[in-house]
Amino acid sequence: MSQATVKESLLATIGAIKENPSVSSVVFRARTKLEEDVRCSVNIREFPAFAVDEPPELGGQDSAANPVELVLAALGACQEIMYSAYASVMDIKLDGVEVDVRGYLDTKGLLGMDESVPPGFKRIIFDTRISSDASDEQLTQLINTVENHCPVMDILCSAQNISGTASVNGKKLVTLSRKAAA
Repeated sequence: MSQATVKESLLATIGAIKENPSVSSVVFRARTKLEEDVRCSVNIREFPAFAVDEPPELGGQDSAANPVELVLAALGACQEIMYSAYASVMDIKLDGVEVDVRGYLDTKGLLGMDESVPPGFKRIIFDTRISSDASDEQLTQLINTVENHCPVMDILCSAQNISGTASVNGKKLVTLSRKAAA
C-alpha cells in the first residue's frame, strides 16, 4: 500500500466518523488457548494461529515469543504504524522507521516471591530511528503527534480497568475485577 493509499484510507475513515460519530467505537478481540506446559495458541480475526511460549527458565520450551515480549513488540509496531499513518496525512516522506523496545521486569514479582515487587515491567524504554529528508520542524511535529496518539503507548501509560470471569467445567466460578490504580 502506498503512502497515498494510506492517506486516502485514513481521510475516508475520518470523514465517515465526522458523518456518524458512533462508528468510531470498535472492539478488538483475541482468543487464546493453553496447549502444552506454558505454550499457548493465539487466534486473532481470520489470521493463522500463532504460538506464545516462555523461555526454559520460566517453564517453557522457548518455541515462541512470550507475552511480555509481545507487549514490547506491540508498542514498537504501533509506533511504526502511527508514524506511517500520520506522515502520510502530514505529507511527510519517510524512508524508514525502526523501534527498539526494552522492558525491565523483576521475576520475583511474577513468581510471587516478593509481594512488594510488581509482576509486570518496572519500566519500558524505546529508541526510534527515523529516516527522512523532511525538516526538523516537520519531524518534531510528527514525533509529538505520534507519541501523543499511539494507542499502545496510551494503554501502557494509562491505568486500565479490567474485568472478566473464570469458569470451571462450564460453570462461572469467579468474577474478577481490577480497578485502575489512582
